[in-house]
Amino acid sequence: MDAVDKKILRLLQKDASLSIGEVAEKVNLSTTPCWRRIQNLEKQGVIKGQVALLEETQLNLKTTVFVTIKTARHDLEWFKAFSEAVASIDEVVEFYRMSGDVDYLLKVVVPDIQAYDRVYKRLIEQVQLSDVSSSFAMEKLKCTTELPLEYV
Repeated sequence: MDAVDKKILRLLQKDASLSIGEVAEKVNLSTTPCWRRIQNLEKQGVIKGQVALLEETQLNLKTTVFVTIKTARHDLEWFKAFSEAVASIDEVVEFYRMSGDVDYLLKVVVPDIQAYDRVYKRLIEQVQLSDVSSSFAMEKLKCTTELPLEYV
């Protein structure tokens, strides 16, 4: 990956709706070589897809909850059941297996605390958990989908 590819990625991370012509102009390429580079980045798996980023508050999703989970079970059967349960809950937008004191971290977006309580109940109906702790975000200070490109 060269400097031109990085420029293309920076542009597309900021605005994936740019036309190939607009991207090509901004990186000083003609349209066809620019298109080929983007196609190559897609083939390599660097570009996974293009999405529309939605404004949570416009969708009545005003509450973000970070949920830490500890479990006494660490077998594959439990993990599969847990992963399936989490995948079935649309309000869970991020799901991580962690190191340290916490086993899993979920990011949940909902309209309010009552909606989160319903999500919590759906989760514990499906799998046994040792400890669930929920932290409600008071204010979003930084949220980006743009990845740093300095490490490539």
